[in-house]
Amino acid sequence: MSEILQKYRFLNRIMPPYSEGSRKLILLTGARQTGKTTLARQKYSELRYINFDAPENRDALRSVPTEFWYRDVGNAILDEAQKLPPVFEKIKYAYDEGTISFQVILGSSQILLLKKIRESLAGRVSIYELWPLLMCELLYDKDTENAQPPLLDMLLTGLKVGEVLGTEPSILFGREWTVKRDAEEYLLKWGGMPALLGLSEDERWKWLKDYGYTYLERDLADLARLDDLGPFREFQRLSALRSAKLLNYSELARDTGISVDTARRYLEYLKISYQVIMLRPYYRNLTSTVVKTPKLYWLDVGLMRQISGYRGSVTGEIYETMVVGEIFKWIKTMQRDVEMYFYRSRSGFELDILLQTPNGLIGMEIKARKSIARTDIRALKEVAKRLGSQWLGGVVIYRGDEIKKLSEPDIWAIPSCRLFT
Repeated sequence: MSEILQKYRFLNRIMPPYSEGSRKLILLTGARQTGKTTLARQKYSELRYINFDAPENRDALRSVPTEFWYRDVGNAILDEAQKLPPVFEKIKYAYDEGTISFQVILGSSQILLLKKIRESLAGRVSIYELWPLLMCELLYDKDTENAQPPLLDMLLTGLKVGEVLGTEPSILFGREWTVKRDAEEYLLKWGGMPALLGLSEDERWKWLKDYGYTYLERDLADLARLDDLGPFREFQRLSALRSAKLLNYSELARDTGISVDTARRYLEYLKISYQVIMLRPYYRNLTSTVVKTPKLYWLDVGLMRQISGYRGSVTGEIYETMVVGEIFKWIKTMQRDVEMYFYRSRSGFELDILLQTPNGLIGMEIKARKSIARTDIRALKEVAKRLGSQWLGGVVIYRGDEIKKLSEPDIWAIPSCRLFT
């Protein structure tokens, strides 16, 4: 990726610095091509870098005696370390002996990494996850010193919604507004994979297509030995078409031509390789008649579009996928103490998002429109009534241009490009 097109990564703020005398084992994981290597080498430029993708490096490190790990490797960045499982025991030995003090382990195979971490480095390692670019990160080049967290972050602290949004200008003008709107339009079309930034439109579609093949050949090969990739490819496509919908294993299995157990296994592969999330339903303290089925979301809109074959204008499902993804990625990136749910009763009453913060709950409705209708706040008002003192306020997230109060109890409208930048 071109040097000038690298973006600021907010994860950099919470990853510990390297200094003489500091003792840290760090695992940096995430989907392939999200920028883990770039971030680690910028953050820890003093450390040597070893890539386990290279067979000659694996051969050399396999022969390093455990007692000499500190001498031959020392403090270092170890990329794709899960490809050589014996290194975890060597790292553990050297770290416990105090002969190394700082190693950074990178990898995209979540299940393999975490399994080996639990077996060898439990209680010793700090885990960080790097996701595709956030909307707010699109605004800043990598060397920006005063990058501002998104407005969303203030809402996650447990303040009342009105205390956060009531101090913001209702409308932005000129370049201040344009750059935010442009960042959102980019994300809704291309998603957040960093490598796309410097490419033409045709090159971006090709890159996304190639990524799909790379995922199948490398990440999926690490997770499962599938003799026939055809059913899994079809399952991917059908899952992408169902983003922002209630998950129905039986329907997915039937349409793919596989068993329900296989559908569950395939979806788990997508989940542990950072392709999808399943948003859980909220069911506490409201009613016993809620739907308990999760909703399925792809985490990157660009990959979702490529896999599903859809290149058209923004749909409600694409917009909702983007919004849920941005909230999820920010919570996970900054390790905020917030749980994310949706709410839906069996009678069809639904609220798109409920955020459980340390001080109470915030409700969110997602509308892929530039205007707000009176009916858009109905679910927010009903949930507020049921939550009582736990209610911190409600937000209608939409594609308009104005932050404004809509109703009591503390229900506001906010453009998505303002919330996420």
